[in-house]
Amino acid sequence: MCRNIKPLFNFDPPATDEEIHDAALQFVRKLSGAAKPSKRNEAAFEHAVSSIAACARELLDSMETSQPPRDREEVAAKARARTAMRFA
Repeated sequence: MCRNIKPLFNFDPPATDEEIHDAALQFVRKLSGAAKPSKRNEAAFEHAVSSIAACARELLDSMETSQPPRDREEVAAKARARTAMRFA
């Protein structure tokens, strides 16, 4: 899994369209093996990003959970603490 793609489900506030687009972009970059497409492949690349973002939004909107929403700041603080321990 691409390390730059973060879980987006069950957060308060919910994932934004920008976050979903960024995750889709990372996914397409990973699949294509290119950080930036050539001019020839630019249209296909952008189409893939928008299609995957739409599917991801549909998935996130349709998922259900009995767990309370996670706090973004709390999750980010835990991630920073893990990183500090890992690279200390």
